[in-house]
Amino acid sequence: MDSKFHAFMFPWFAFGHMIPFLHLANNLAEKGHRVTFLMPKKAQKQLEHLNRFPDNIVFHPLTISRVDGLPDGAETASDIHFSLTSSLASAMDLTRDQVEAAVRVKKPDLIFFDFAEWVTDIAKTYGAKSVYFISFSAASACTSMVPGLRPDNLDVPPPGYPSSKVLLRGQETNEFSFIFNPFGEGDTLYKRNTKGLTNCDVISIRTCQEVEGKFCVFLKSQFQRKVLLTGPILPEPDKTMPLEDRWNLWLNRFEQGSVVFCALGSQIILEKDQFQELCLGMELTGLPFLVAVQPPRGSSTVQEGLPEGFEERIKERGVVWGGWVQQPLILAHPSVGCFVSHCGFGSMWESLMSDCQIVFLPYFADQILNTRLMTEELEVSVEVERGEARWFSKENLSVAVRSVMDKDSELGNRVRRNHAEWKEVLFRHGLMNDYVNKFVEALEKLVQNINLE
Repeated sequence: MDSKFHAFMFPWFAFGHMIPFLHLANNLAEKGHRVTFLMPKKAQKQLEHLNRFPDNIVFHPLTISRVDGLPDGAETASDIHFSLTSSLASAMDLTRDQVEAAVRVKKPDLIFFDFAEWVTDIAKTYGAKSVYFISFSAASACTSMVPGLRPDNLDVPPPGYPSSKVLLRGQETNEFSFIFNPFGEGDTLYKRNTKGLTNCDVISIRTCQEVEGKFCVFLKSQFQRKVLLTGPILPEPDKTMPLEDRWNLWLNRFEQGSVVFCALGSQIILEKDQFQELCLGMELTGLPFLVAVQPPRGSSTVQEGLPEGFEERIKERGVVWGGWVQQPLILAHPSVGCFVSHCGFGSMWESLMSDCQIVFLPYFADQILNTRLMTEELEVSVEVERGEARWFSKENLSVAVRSVMDKDSELGNRVRRNHAEWKEVLFRHGLMNDYVNKFVEALEKLVQNINLE
């Protein structure tokens, strides 16, 4: 019997979800399997360069209907303010007929999904297996998706919860309350996720046993589903695209391990005062730095939002950049010694697999959980201390960076040692390939209705 399968992929319309799905698609395609990737038309243009196997991965563009509240042309989370997420979910739901028509015609063996819980019904109707793919941390899933979770007990560990260190607590509980807000017509993200996880055939998670094993076991016990781990599925570096000369030449000016690199992802847009505090905090470290962030709210460029006199003061040792940068290649440059990040799940893995000291400045719920996992469980990083307003001061940012960059710092040396040990574990020969191989083998058995042990 031919073990090659055809998989559909239908992620939530946000690049933080679509990109990991596409990296996973590349892993499947590399093994000879076919993938049909369903996404909004505009997103296809932005992501098709990441398709490493165009013969095996075909994009299926979806037409996004007009929904009250959504700006004209909005198709992904990057096109809207966070407050409009529910309207985008409604637009996603309106693609159901398109998705079902594609499944009916192309007859996939597997359908990978996340927030569109109705995919499980389509899969059952047409004889496909449904796979809920969690592209964020298992720790976040344990805190935000377990049955019985309520808005009023987010800081209370669910029965059997494997670790109190990662739980939200105190005023931070509000950071996760959005999962109980409307998410599409008559639904919440929490209800969608629990329904999808309960009704799917298999749960898959973008993580590894070594880092999040106990959280994966907990999810398996909660949902009574087989849990398959993909590993972090970070993309292979493109050897045909070296670091841009602009950054390579600039970084070459500084001593090894001396530069602080700060990147907060593509979806975080700071208020102007927050943006300025970030810039001033980097200046206060006294170290060379490269900051890659979106322009602050209300500004068309980062230069418009800079503090008065800032550029003149830091022109020899600092750069604030408002465009895209090659983050993995910058982290790999010998001059970069510290990575300040929002701790999105992709950046979390990239930091863990780099040689840089790690400082986290999380914003949203899963980023806070990822930060706690890295800082309190693995003890490989530090978090910037915040005040009651949930915002940081330039002084606190500077203190956090200096605490890991100072060669005489006890904290800095401890997280450096722990980081080195974890990196050695994760770079153990064949570990990541083993995860992919076992994952694909399990999917092949699932398609052939062979019992998964």
